[in-house]
Amino acid sequence: MAVSTELPVGIEDFGRIRNDGFYYIDKTGLIKGILENRAYVNLFTRPRRFGKTLNMSMLKYYFEVGSDKTLFDGLEISRERELCQNYMGKFPVISLSLKGVEGENFDDAKGMLRRTIGREALRFQFLADSSSLSVTEFQQYKKLIELDATGDFAMTDGLLKDSLLILSHLLSKHYRQKVILLIDEYDVPLDKAYQAKYYDSMINLMRGLFGQALKTNDSMYFAVLTGCLRISKESIFTGFNNFKVFSVMDVSYNEYFGFTDKEVKKLLAYYGFTKKYNIIKEWYDGYHFGNTEVYCPWDVINYCFDFRVDSSACPKNYWVNTSSNDIVRKFINKANLSTRKDIEILIDGGSIKRKIRQELTYRDLDSDIDNLWSILFTTGYLTRIGGKEEEFTELIIPNREIRWIFTEQIYEWFKEEAKKDSQKLEDFCRAFQENDVGAIEAGFTSYLKKTISIRDTSVKKDRKENFYHGILLGLFAHMDNWAVMSNAESGEGYCDILIEAEDAEIGIVIELKYAENAHFDAACQKALQQITDKNYEEVLIDDGMKKIYRYGIACYKKRCKVVSDEK
Repeated sequence: MAVSTELPVGIEDFGRIRNDGFYYIDKTGLIKGILENRAYVNLFTRPRRFGKTLNMSMLKYYFEVGSDKTLFDGLEISRERELCQNYMGKFPVISLSLKGVEGENFDDAKGMLRRTIGREALRFQFLADSSSLSVTEFQQYKKLIELDATGDFAMTDGLLKDSLLILSHLLSKHYRQKVILLIDEYDVPLDKAYQAKYYDSMINLMRGLFGQALKTNDSMYFAVLTGCLRISKESIFTGFNNFKVFSVMDVSYNEYFGFTDKEVKKLLAYYGFTKKYNIIKEWYDGYHFGNTEVYCPWDVINYCFDFRVDSSACPKNYWVNTSSNDIVRKFINKANLSTRKDIEILIDGGSIKRKIRQELTYRDLDSDIDNLWSILFTTGYLTRIGGKEEEFTELIIPNREIRWIFTEQIYEWFKEEAKKDSQKLEDFCRAFQENDVGAIEAGFTSYLKKTISIRDTSVKKDRKENFYHGILLGLFAHMDNWAVMSNAESGEGYCDILIEAEDAEIGIVIELKYAENAHFDAACQKALQQITDKNYEEVLIDDGMKKIYRYGIACYKKRCKVVSDEK
């Protein structure tokens, strides 16, 4: 093995990580757990970006005939000599990732599934010359890899449903050994189908494929599947007698998906980043799988990579670039007054208790807003705290990154809601240009009452001010003929908001303060004094604004006060 120096950003192939010397956090104990407690079909449900694909690659390299056994030298599983002797490199392995099976319509998605299975079948071209297969079996294999006139795989729908069963049988007969079947992100095709509205067709196809491969397959030794949700209500797994689901609620295997605190500390010490521990914990820790607290590995690896390149790098929202946040937006769109208050509690770092249904399906998403709590939990936007309760689960937002995602989606939702009454929005913005303090105060208070806000508990004062800042910016975005600057350098500091209404040659200076304990007058005066002391209007004067209005705005929960002076 090469010496570990590089961080494996975006690399999910276990062999490449080990051969090319990338840093690897040892999760090979998962192999022992599966072998000693395996079911016929083992399903691990975890959120996206928690190492499922890398673990599936690890299983493939461990079990597959002809794999390089030295890849596991020095790792935890190598100490299990009897297991390694009996299982390492002893099985034919069919390994599929369904994360790319999607399309704008069912035919496109079905074509992606054909290609995914066809490419896997091509890995076993030795079957075409196998003396262990009959002529009929040889013809079956040939049809799995046969191409049509366009160069695409030509499998019929019937053959597609039977494909994994047939391939398992052929491999088992060739090797005289039963097959291990690995299917990563098995539910992605259903998620994509739900979004693109061909869900029923995809359910029927997947039911046939899995039913053949996992239920009636005498050539299979065992199977491992991963996904976000357990899809059972549509009967994909109906009748499976030896089927075990390991979810985020279970104690088993909880340390093998995500990084534990000990593993993060070891990684940071290896690279000399120990001083970044607290900020990484704040941003990317907080998930509770079973009885173990874990970090999102995708985020930790990406931030450490960025920090190696630039020692001034700040944490970023890496997950938002790899996962759709439509579920959060859908949830906020559906929220009633009670649910909005629950969201406020969560964003503020509090907890709520809800009944979690782990066997929800994509069909259930729109049926009841209470179901969306369960989806947010299983997909990693919420996590649980405390021990198991008989009926309810105590939920929190796990960390600062996910809290940012919620907040951004709230801003987007609020802007769309505000735009529904364009005249009201126009009048509110014009009030700043006309120095109508009463209209500004009444209008902003009205908007605050309708949005989802940060409550007055343990949230830091600057974060409270940032919330109101963001709401105002969202409202001002309606004014196409305004030049709006946020946190812009002017005079001797950085002003919250500067506006140039060029047609009217009017400049607007806004400084926001959070009014602790509803002390509005003091907060407003402090804001105006800061504008004066820092000479924030300087850039507006330089840009030719003839009249300048200066506003000190104080906010507390869903109330505000506005004071103004003119220069």
